[in-house]
Amino acid sequence: MFKPWVLLSLLSAFCLATSDALTKRVITRENEYVIAWLRLVAALPALWAALWLAGPLPSPDAAFYGAFFAALPLEIGAILLYYRALRLSPISLTLPFLAASPVFLILFSFLIAGEAVSFAGGLGIALIGIGGYALNLSSLRTGILEPLRAILRERGSVYMLIVALLYSVTSALGKVGVDHSSPAFFGATYVLAVVLVLIPVIVIRSGVRNVPSLIRRNLGTAALPALFDAVASVSYFYALSMANVAYAIAVKRTSLLIGSVYGFLLFRERNVRYRLVGAMLLLAGFGVIALFR
Repeated sequence: MFKPWVLLSLLSAFCLATSDALTKRVITRENEYVIAWLRLVAALPALWAALWLAGPLPSPDAAFYGAFFAALPLEIGAILLYYRALRLSPISLTLPFLAASPVFLILFSFLIAGEAVSFAGGLGIALIGIGGYALNLSSLRTGILEPLRAILRERGSVYMLIVALLYSVTSALGKVGVDHSSPAFFGATYVLAVVLVLIPVIVIRSGVRNVPSLIRRNLGTAALPALFDAVASVSYFYALSMANVAYAIAVKRTSLLIGSVYGFLLFRERNVRYRLVGAMLLLAGFGVIALFR
């Protein structure tokens, strides 16, 4: 039977992929940052309810505050690039590159959080990373390096690779924050800080007079993605408290497989059959981490 952190990471993966697919259907150049902000705002009640149910508040130390404020600007940058990538490119050509984040985390989790991975864990992470690459298998007919060349032609994929690097750093910092407070406390305060910092970004992007009408117009369309995002956030922070951050993120990246399925079902994206090899590698990597690490 899977350990609780594996189940929580899988729940986070499903909810994140579902939220992204629903967001892809409604996102436009006009509302991309507003949708991102509304998703986070709607997650706050669930995160603060989890904090209330968790009992006495922890006493954060200097390590908590250092990790918190170091991660915050990187998180903002990752969010802005993440949503731009979703708008610009097919979901099955952007989300797969998030598979690089657990690979990056092998290094950053050791440098920042002091966590090392086992041989089996490293193998599982490598399989997930290779699976993310193989999700672009349709272009291998013109050479094994063609998917990497295609990244340079697909702006959304480039943005998502940068996001993967940023998220690997923020995830390692988040692990430090969780360990020096609690999952509920870090999740509630961190997401609230991100929401507040994003407000001037939205105002600058959209204009102060346009923001109220943009929020009103997008409240309904953002509600369902935000609900799934809230569950993804709560389950992820609790998984993070129970496991090596590289393993938790690697399992969470099974959202890539779910996202590719959504790309086929909802957006009629092509070449899905070529990506079955990548899907199998992602599942193999998950199995190795969940069962043998």
